[in-house]
Amino acid sequence: MLLIRCPYCEEERPELEFRNAGEAHIARSANMAGESDDDFEKFFFIRSNPKGIIYERWRHMHGCARFFNAVRDTVTDKFVMTYKAGEPKPSKLPIVSNGVVAK
Repeated sequence: MLLIRCPYCEEERPELEFRNAGEAHIARSANMAGESDDDFEKFFFIRSNPKGIIYERWRHMHGCARFFNAVRDTVTDKFVMTYKAGEPKPSKLPIVSNGVVAK
């Protein structure tokens, strides 16, 4: 079973306690009503789906119920790190000695 660290509860918990809430750090328009149909569609429906590192929002549904951000590797499905909502996107990710991103 995959374990996810909640940055608020400060402990690793089983993945069944969490729900994915989509891509993190998406710039939202201050004037959504003024957006073109194409831009509106891109904002709501089009997301990046990279192979490798992705930044996501998660919610600890069966714990503190708070939203937080996570860095996850889509190839291995491993979480690199988690951090509180509202904190900036990490400029550096943890690295292990062989140059691979750490868990």
